[in-house]
Amino acid sequence: MRPKAVSTNTRDASEQPHTRSYALGGEKLTAPKARCGLFLVATPIGNLGDITLRALETLAGVDIIACEDTRITRRLTERYGITARLTPYHEHNAAEMRPKILAQLAKGGSIALVCDAGTPLISDPGFKLVREVCAAGFHVTALPGPSSVLAALSVAALPTDRFFFEGFLPPKQTARRARLTELSRLDATLVLFESGSRVQDTLADLATIMGPRDAAICREMTKLHEEISRGALSELAQSADQLETRGEFVLVIAPAAEGSEIMTTEKIDDLLRDRLARDSVKDAVAHAVEVSGRPRREIYARALELSKRNDKANEKRTHGKT
Repeated sequence: MRPKAVSTNTRDASEQPHTRSYALGGEKLTAPKARCGLFLVATPIGNLGDITLRALETLAGVDIIACEDTRITRRLTERYGITARLTPYHEHNAAEMRPKILAQLAKGGSIALVCDAGTPLISDPGFKLVREVCAAGFHVTALPGPSSVLAALSVAALPTDRFFFEGFLPPKQTARRARLTELSRLDATLVLFESGSRVQDTLADLATIMGPRDAAICREMTKLHEEISRGALSELAQSADQLETRGEFVLVIAPAAEGSEIMTTEKIDDLLRDRLARDSVKDAVAHAVEVSGRPRREIYARALELSKRNDKANEKRTHGKT
């Protein structure tokens, strides 16, 4: 549950004037009053120095800053001497707050939307607000900046020409493994968020389902104790018990090895039937996993099913002859 950080009253922003300025390098700088509209402002993911000059000027110039947790955003505003009013906007009060934000905009107000860390709308409820603000005809401006997704991709040493951001996986193992099986079919680098309490279990499931792919574990990006671990999923899973689990994690997983085709179920069945006619189940599965780009667990289950069907067909033919 989110704490009740500050009042959510909706008085006209003009009734609560503040000093439109910010402090930088010991100097106080004046910020122009922001135009009417919604500003999506990226904020640091860890290191408070990772803030753009444009973001500081905008945060100082708006009437209100809507944020997930006012306590976290206040650390940033106090660091830079920004006095704009903070109001909470998060998944638990979003439906209630959207009409109030629209009312402020209708009065000519200017509002910045920030999340606890990084770029707004990435794994947060902001998109519904942006949709309604756009539909109402108000101006929306994006101020790009820090993003844990892009930061992790840049240091993972894995392909970046095509990637898929999944966010958080289901917490329960059965649902998590089912989702990972679906993701394993994508021809793209995968980016996942994970909590410290589940990262070891998730790495084990990744190794089981996605096999020998390369990956990177990015912990506490841009912070004092930032750690980046790179290697095969099997190696990272085996050493996961030594992993420091405090902090926030971004996992980056390479696509299936180049040359391994993501095959359809029909093609895999044809391949397995051919190999089972002359090889053991173990050898047939090993070959199918290598050339299909599909998880071993899935291929093995399919091979067992086809093997049982073959056995039943052989029994029927044998009984028919007798």
